[in-house]
Amino acid sequence: MMTKGEEELMKYLWRLEKCFFKDLKDQYPDPKPATTTINTLLKRLIDKGIVNYRLYGNSREYYPLVSRNQYFSRQIGGLIKNHFNNSVEQFGSFFTKEIEISENDLKKLRDIVDKQLKTKSND
Repeated sequence: MMTKGEEELMKYLWRLEKCFFKDLKDQYPDPKPATTTINTLLKRLIDKGIVNYRLYGNSREYYPLVSRNQYFSRQIGGLIKNHFNNSVEQFGSFFTKEIEISENDLKKLRDIVDKQLKTKSND
């Protein structure tokens, strides 16, 4: 699991796909975080196995080891496991009843589920 600061850094890294430190720092809005803060975040992400780098002389080119979809899939899976008794049905019920979703968006969601069901039945 990533902290809010780590997720923010990853948002930029996922967008860039690979970059050097300066490119990453340039992605932050002003006032930019301190260099030491970004370096600390990068070290933690490397230690967690989420980011790696290639050395070019004294420069490091950083790149993600985990895609955005992989990360958020794990997060949602953990949410369902830890807060909904590992029940997708409970999660779906909560999601559709407790979160304000328009009728149009619910219909779109139903279409997505129907399409996925057709795909699964064809496998």
